[in-house]
Amino acid sequence: MFLVCGEALFDVFIGSETDNALHLDARPGGSPFNVAIGLARLGQPVAFLSGLAKDMLGDRLARVLTREGVDTRPCPRFDAPTTLGMIELDAAGVPHYAFYGNGAADRLLSAAQLPELAPEVAAIHLGSYATVVEPVASALETLVRRERDRRLVAYDPNVRLNVEPSLERWRERADTLAGLAHLVKISDEDVRLLYGETDEAALARRWLAAGARLVVVTRGADGASAWNANGRANVAAPRITTVDTVGAGDTFQSSMLTYLAETGRLNPDALTAMDAHELARLLTFAARAAAITCSRRGADMPRRAELATS
Repeated sequence: MFLVCGEALFDVFIGSETDNALHLDARPGGSPFNVAIGLARLGQPVAFLSGLAKDMLGDRLARVLTREGVDTRPCPRFDAPTTLGMIELDAAGVPHYAFYGNGAADRLLSAAQLPELAPEVAAIHLGSYATVVEPVASALETLVRRERDRRLVAYDPNVRLNVEPSLERWRERADTLAGLAHLVKISDEDVRLLYGETDEAALARRWLAAGARLVVVTRGADGASAWNANGRANVAAPRITTVDTVGAGDTFQSSMLTYLAETGRLNPDALTAMDAHELARLLTFAARAAAITCSRRGADMPRRAELATS
């Protein structure tokens, strides 16, 4: 079983204007929220840990998770608003975000509210702005430090500078959590944001030396690379007609975790032992899933049957 930790919000897509009306399309989202649903759609048992609002939007988020098969029992409820992420897509379908979430429920989880984990929880995933805003960031670090020797930890920085504008804060969190996690996935865009023109291979080696067992860098249409103690693997991305890229990275992450679970590699030592051929199979599986998400609007992640036949 997986435990996914982080934010839960509504992505509000900005649409056309008619007279004085601006048309909006609101969809449940947030990077960890998407990863949890991606895992459930791929047939993996998964629970979600995030603060949820007691308002109508928080109720809707809880219903969506439950409908998708995600266990929401770990989620505390707060008398606080639900975060809204406003999204405008450019001509290439790349999203640009503005977040409205100061004091929102998904930021309020404290260390005192962390659940005790059942033995069947084999892996924890966390990431994005819940790892940098307080008090939830400290709570999640406490969870990871408590559990990393008992189960696999996966991490994706998924940088959102319009939530926390300090690059120094993001770099500190990324370097700390990359050293605590066993699997780190980061986009090339986030590498450039955090570290400028730092060589990706050098960054991967640094994180491996700090404690990570497998580091993956995704590059959208240019494919992905993975590094572990045995070396490096590279794969190309499937060629598709892109509708938008919302949720593509989350799909990639949930698909990698699914592949590891299905092949009996959901443990740190197995990540270290994978050879280049096995790493390439992992990346290919995840890239195919991400391509399906990119072929339709929003974070509409594939189900296992779609991926099997894609």
